[in-house]
Amino acid sequence: MTLSGVPDAAPLGGPAPLIDVHAHFLHADCGRAGWAAVNEARFRAGERIGIGCHVASILGTWGHRSPTYFPSPHDVSLGNDAMIALQEREGHRVRGYVVVNPNHTGHALAEIDRGVSRGLVGVKLLASRRADDPLLDPVLDLAAEHGLPMLHHVWQHRTRSWPNQDISDGTDLGRLAGRHPDVPCILAHIGGGGDYAHTFAAVADIPNVYLDLSGSGVDRGMLDDALAAVGPQRLLWGADVTLETGLAKLWALDVIGLDDEELAAIRWRNAMGIFPPGTFPMIVQAAGSAG
Repeated sequence: MTLSGVPDAAPLGGPAPLIDVHAHFLHADCGRAGWAAVNEARFRAGERIGIGCHVASILGTWGHRSPTYFPSPHDVSLGNDAMIALQEREGHRVRGYVVVNPNHTGHALAEIDRGVSRGLVGVKLLASRRADDPLLDPVLDLAAEHGLPMLHHVWQHRTRSWPNQDISDGTDLGRLAGRHPDVPCILAHIGGGGDYAHTFAAVADIPNVYLDLSGSGVDRGMLDDALAAVGPQRLLWGADVTLETGLAKLWALDVIGLDDEELAAIRWRNAMGIFPPGTFPMIVQAAGSAG
């Protein structure tokens, strides 16, 4: 038995299907000698938790050759190439976002078209430009054309500028989502720093904004407040970098009064509804077996 009381062979996050909508992987051009071991560690941890699919992005060269949040077009393409290769190698357990830097509009749009042609299933926007900037509109127009969701890096309540990133908060993302009501906009890591209560108030009435539960914060009451703000149909489970806090949130979801349908919505069904049809065949199979 584990410390949680779960048998060693059982998934720590429970037996029901589980999609991680916010994952990251490294690659050979990221400047870290142990990049492959980091990737394998994520897969091992994901398997132990019970993650059926990691929906992931690779952020250029992770700052090795150009800034992480302002990657050059060359580095953006390198990262997307690595993401495509990983998805092709790993099959159904990995799906990828196309990373774009909207400061290079033509390149960003070309990368989305290229990524879709190679099977990528969403768009990832970094802190390369404030979320409400008009430069993002062509990116979301093309995402809508392809039927893709968009995951945006967000700081929970931006009160000032931050070095080396053009950071956005829920208010900024809400303005963008309001201009593009047909694009599911995933607000990254409500536990990723700052005042998540500000976020909940900012996006509560914007129906195409979905809250990604990832981030290292696991404050008592955070998930309850998220549910009160947007309901279970607009929550998505994710882990980002810290899978252990993602697991803690899974355990918390089990004890805050959700019924089975609401838990299924957060664990996998909401993700199924916003990503392109056919993105998660193994999750469909697992859900059918569980039912």
